[in-house]
Amino acid sequence: MNMRKYCILISLLCTAAFASCGGGDDDKTPTGSVSLACQPESLSAPAEGGVYTVNVSTTGKEWGAYTDADWMKVSTQGTTSQQGTVTVTVTANPTTEVRSSSVTLMAGAERKTIPVTQAASAQSAYYAPEGYSLVWHDEFDEGTELNAADWTHEVKNSGWVNNELQNYVNHLSPEGKAVTEIRNGALRINCFKENGKIYSGRVYAKVKQGWKYCYIEASIKLPKGKGTWPAFWMMPVNFRSWPDDGEIDIMEEVGRNPNYVSSSLHAKAHVHSNNTQVTHEMLCNGAEGEFHTYAILWTAQNITTYVDGKVQLSYDNRGLGRDDWPYDDPFYVIFNLAWGGSWGGGPSSKDVDESALPVTMEVDYVRVFQK
Repeated sequence: MNMRKYCILISLLCTAAFASCGGGDDDKTPTGSVSLACQPESLSAPAEGGVYTVNVSTTGKEWGAYTDADWMKVSTQGTTSQQGTVTVTVTANPTTEVRSSSVTLMAGAERKTIPVTQAASAQSAYYAPEGYSLVWHDEFDEGTELNAADWTHEVKNSGWVNNELQNYVNHLSPEGKAVTEIRNGALRINCFKENGKIYSGRVYAKVKQGWKYCYIEASIKLPKGKGTWPAFWMMPVNFRSWPDDGEIDIMEEVGRNPNYVSSSLHAKAHVHSNNTQVTHEMLCNGAEGEFHTYAILWTAQNITTYVDGKVQLSYDNRGLGRDDWPYDDPFYVIFNLAWGGSWGGGPSSKDVDESALPVTMEVDYVRVFQK
């Protein structure tokens, strides 16, 4: 129980105790004489969540409300009057199971429980394999910035890798414009020009922890424009050298070849620098400008990536050792939006169309499942 909730409870209990133990006969109030009612008396939310208002009435002098569910938020109005409201915000349910909890109303010694149930997300062919459970996710439904406990921004100047033209900064450009922001239930990675320089965002999820063997899915809307290079990929937590320690590219796309998305695996025995990388490209109509799902199923025996549930790339562990399969260590998730570079900008690295700027890559959610 947090301190604020604790203080509210103590205050209400003390009020009730004083009322029942007060001075003269005229001041005595029988225990349980405070009434507490609400409308509606229960809530039922769809899988996508929603915001609900509960009207509260009481004969007490003050009241309060709380919930122990981490997928709901409660706010109150009129807690020092006999009529008020509770606003209950239910976040999206990312699981395929119905979930239930409650909101508790308090007035003096009286308590009233409001049951809350939420429907499960609809099962789909590419949601999660049987036997896998959700272990971490971000629906990007709260706040305006990424949660610093989960996400880390890369900070590097242009030219750092692949001759890319953007400068990666920690959330804000020098003039205070956000390269990453949470808006309308999505993570937005913004790429723009400011005072002659290009700025963009590259963020890591659980960079010191990562995951080993899992199913990971994200819903992403890609930007348009010659020069864009958005990516959803993974790197090893205990990185020492590249490509020896491996790289997993779940989804990449370049604006000069619009709507063609690709997946690649890099290792010492197969790497793009000598054209031996394991890769596959496919057309995803509407990838630029519409949300599509991109996913990976990674086991000790195989890595398979998906686009809207369709297999993009599949690669088996052939038992040839670490040079061919460095994928038995934890990897962390990366989202970034590059500009130009050896692929995004073509052979010159600078074949881009700056009239397309600013551009934005949007991520509706990212979910990690493990057995």
